[in-house]
Amino acid sequence: MNIRGLVFRGGPGGLALLLSARPMSQVSLDYQPGLAQVVKGRPVFSVGRFVNARGVESYYLGVVRTPVGTPLEYIRTQMPVEEVVRNAFTHACSTRDMLTTRPKSTYIITGEVLELSCQQLVHPYAYARLRMNVVKASTGEIIFTRTYAGERQAPAYRPGSGSPVPLLRDLASRALQDAVDRALDDPEFRGRIRNMGASSYYQPG
Repeated sequence: MNIRGLVFRGGPGGLALLLSARPMSQVSLDYQPGLAQVVKGRPVFSVGRFVNARGVESYYLGVVRTPVGTPLEYIRTQMPVEEVVRNAFTHACSTRDMLTTRPKSTYIITGEVLELSCQQLVHPYAYARLRMNVVKASTGEIIFTRTYAGERQAPAYRPGSGSPVPLLRDLASRALQDAVDRALDDPEFRGRIRNMGASSYYQPG
């Protein structure tokens, strides 16, 4: 499943001018169900809005730097990162049979993108940190909220061995997937749903 996504457009103020002077690459992230040990659920969820809370512009993903830190190339997303993350949760819920096919769901998953980035300095590195909220659709009450993270790092990049961008894309994909999988498979999240009296129609695992 492809999550069309990762693209940078200049940020506010002088950042746009700075970035316009550097090469930029576009990448897309993927969610690979075969890599996750998923915990199946029942189709009572929909995925709602995610907010970019990273403190940087929505299309920014990362940067390739020289060993002394000089920016060489920026990496950007083809859609806002909040949409990239929403798509990741949608794919992950679908993999777990958790997405409802009814017009209205019992629960809505929303959240914030606190961090989603990648960088090449010495070691290619990617990091994701997300806040997942679970909202009871009938009342709008947030019944569960927690922050989850994922990070991936590769061995030191060897200059002259080709562009590090494809590797950074893969690291960012896996870091994002790790955070999403930890959120949806969290036993406390599943337990909270049971405690809300949903056990008659939602049996995790």
